[in-house]
Amino acid sequence: MKKLSIITLCLAAGIFVSSCKKEAKNGEAFDNRSTSAADYSASSLPVTTVSGDITTNTTWDASHVWEISGVVTVRSGATLTINAGTFIKSTVNTAGVQNGVLVIAKGAKINAVGTSTNPIVFTSRYLLDGNASTVGHPGDFGGVILLGNAKINVGDKLIEGLADDPKFHYGGSNDADNSGTLQYARIEYAGYVLAPNVEVNSLTLGGVGSGTTIDHVQASYGLDDGFEFFGGKVSPKYLVSFGNDDDQFDFDNGFTGSIQYAIAVADAYSTHSASSGASDSNGIESDNNAPTEDATFSLLPKTHPTLANFSVIGTKTATLSPAITSPGFKYGFRNRRGTEVTLSNSFFTGYPSGVVFDADASATPSTINGTSVHGFSAAISVATGAYSSTVANPTSTAATAPTWGMSQPFYNAGAVNFLAPGTSGALTVGSGNWVANWTKFTF
Repeated sequence: MKKLSIITLCLAAGIFVSSCKKEAKNGEAFDNRSTSAADYSASSLPVTTVSGDITTNTTWDASHVWEISGVVTVRSGATLTINAGTFIKSTVNTAGVQNGVLVIAKGAKINAVGTSTNPIVFTSRYLLDGNASTVGHPGDFGGVILLGNAKINVGDKLIEGLADDPKFHYGGSNDADNSGTLQYARIEYAGYVLAPNVEVNSLTLGGVGSGTTIDHVQASYGLDDGFEFFGGKVSPKYLVSFGNDDDQFDFDNGFTGSIQYAIAVADAYSTHSASSGASDSNGIESDNNAPTEDATFSLLPKTHPTLANFSVIGTKTATLSPAITSPGFKYGFRNRRGTEVTLSNSFFTGYPSGVVFDADASATPSTINGTSVHGFSAAISVATGAYSSTVANPTSTAATAPTWGMSQPFYNAGAVNFLAPGTSGALTVGSGNWVANWTKFTF
């Protein structure tokens, strides 16, 4: 018999409730904020346009706005340093042309260290044009891609979303590989679609090793995923994924790293991805490999992220006013195609289905502990196998998605506050207010 772990399984009926992000009031804890003054003051800075390859150690400082034209690649042996408070944007997009993409190739490094009060910001050019009436759109900026020499389960591979070129390949045998440091940074309005299922995400990590330091990074309103990990063993902390079109977090091709303290927040009125006309936008999605790589989904190493202290937040009610005009959401956490997971001390709430194991992803190798899961139609669905856990709690029913002790986590229901008591979720009593100052929830 399947055993459930603290899993407060909640099946909630959808009801009609009026909620809108304009109800937010400034000044409250973790409040939605209007575009910061720095976005506009930076528009007065000189702009330096960068294109092509970076082959020597280079610094981008905060005295300029740095404009990426096309795909800029830091090549092996070179380090790109980005100083705290620096803004990076893209040139004007041209249909069918990849643009505004920063790639850190295998053997290269990034040294981008912001601070909680002076983060590094990759953003839409419209937030840097000095015109308060213009707004950003998903895809205004290309994205940030880190490529490394850590293990993946398909050998050497071209990173998704870029044209085939050896400098865009990733994967190797060194799980301790070091691609540098990325701290206190926001990536806003990123994404590029080369073809269906071939997209650039806000932050893409391909074969990135455990020697790499990534923490305090927010990905918002991207055209595809917020964070996608293709293999590798990097272990980031303190991540925020907000309002992205497809999945907030995505794992593929043998990722075996760990992530602790992460928030995934859906915006019901942002764009949402669809597959065959149905929603395909998830809080987390995880695959071992694509069917074209191995139809049995048994490539090694298996995708097996270790995730702790996640808060994955959908919508407060199944029915919203005004109604969602684009496809809505699908799963809080979808495990498919042979993937495995170790999950602890986390919350999932406000998705049609909470945690799902598809028929092609047996739950048996997976562990779920200390985790509360809600779904409007089903909390946890397991097609095959039985995951390991310890304590069973009864299923309950709620008229609205439960907050699991968080003060007010739903973006479309007013000012957000993710703080929760105890040890579960991303913002706990012991974790501190790690989202303060550098994050942003209104654009």
